[in-house]
Amino acid sequence: MRAGPRHAPPAYRFVVTVLRPLLMALTRRDWTGAEHLPRGRGFVAVSNHISHVDVFVLAHFLNDSGFVPHFLGKVEVFDLPVVGAIVRAAEQIPVRRETGQASDSYAAAVEAIRAGHCVGIYPEGTLTRQPDLWPMRGKTGAARVALQTRCPVVPVAQWGAQEILAPYSRRPHLLPRHTMRIRAGRPVDLGDLYDRPVTAEVLAEATERIMAALTTELEVLRGKQAPPGRYDPRSHGLTVTGPPRAATPTERSGPRERELPPQWADGSDGPDDGEDHT
Repeated sequence: MRAGPRHAPPAYRFVVTVLRPLLMALTRRDWTGAEHLPRGRGFVAVSNHISHVDVFVLAHFLNDSGFVPHFLGKVEVFDLPVVGAIVRAAEQIPVRRETGQASDSYAAAVEAIRAGHCVGIYPEGTLTRQPDLWPMRGKTGAARVALQTRCPVVPVAQWGAQEILAPYSRRPHLLPRHTMRIRAGRPVDLGDLYDRPVTAEVLAEATERIMAALTTELEVLRGKQAPPGRYDPRSHGLTVTGPPRAATPTERSGPRERELPPQWADGSDGPDDGEDHT
């Protein structure tokens, strides 16, 4: 898989040709669980978010396992000169956060799944704020895509990228070479939820199952147990996205009061825009 699978878009193959040799030279790899990635059908790969560079590690794993990942990423990246054009040509999925167009990313993700692609989603939606870098409260986008398409959701835990670039740091540490550990688990069992109405309660249940499966795989990678409960930045007075800071009263009050697209009319969080994704 030196330049990506043969069916990959040319722009994607170009990016792989440039970045893969760097990743091979600068990191060591300890990967397990690729056998759990479904063949011959679309699926969602969910991962924990611990560093701005972990998307490259996850993409490396998926690419070398034979898949072309289609990541959801903030639209600002797609608007950058040159880089934006490459990302768009590589068929990644832009998310316009806090607008009526945010639902477009959901529709694009569903379309990609139905076309048999792998869609990469960070269900936390941002770098974790949990002090010890465990997965925190998840958003509902991955669950919603899975329930509509009935596709597998594979938890892909990763650990090590934070040693190269700590959360929100601008100073990378490339040497000595760090080991990128990835463990893909069995698809999350959501079968009993498929025929139920997609209510906020059903989405919350599906999301918690996804986050629990992801946390379990990460516990194996780290060799330690995650703390009980699901960390929620709001309950700790922190902003939900962007560099951590004290939340304003409006931010602490919960979801913004605004007209939601039909897909999010139940008051859920909307698509997992992953403001740090790509």
